[in-house]
Order: sequence, then C-alpha cells, then structure tokens
Amino acid sequence: MEAKGRRPENPCKRYVKVRADFELDGSIRPLLFREEDGPAFRIDRVLDVRQAASLKAGGQGIRYVCEVEGGIAVLFHDEPYWFIEREESVSKA
Repeated sequence: MEAKGRRPENPCKRYVKVRADFELDGSIRPLLFREEDGPAFRIDRVLDVRQAASLKAGGQGIRYVCEVEGGIAVLFHDEPYWFIEREESVSKA
C-alpha cells in the first residue's frame, strides 16, 4: 500500500501539474501542464479524449491527445495523478 500523498515511482512516466476546467457535466478539460520545476505548456487544442491504457509507461486512465506548441502531447489522468507521454518533441523555448 502506498503512503498517502506519494506518487508511485515509474521512470517512464513524467508526472506533471495540470490546470484544468471542470465542466458542469463532470468532464475535465486540461488547459496547461508543467513538470514540477519546468516551464508551463499551454494546450492549444484537445484532439481526443477517451478511457485508455498507456502502452509506453503503463497505467490507465483518461487519455487526452493534445496539440501543444505545434506538437502532440498525450496526457493521462490516472486518479489522482497526471502524467505525460510525448509523441513528438515539445520544445521548451
């Protein structure tokens, strides 16, 4: 059993902080994300939302395929954590 407040260790997952809108229907729309001490990346557009497993990093949750600064980022909400997969490099400029 995990200690409360500690996320599971997984070197394949890049845990991120997320700012999101919570809609009246219960859905969540992420607006931006950032690693703990990194720059924030604004999500330009959410292209797809569905329940899915992360084949690259393991885990399962709601998968958000997002357009971010000209690239594609795959963001997972695996209660209570958020983590990122990247299909294309997202610049940190």
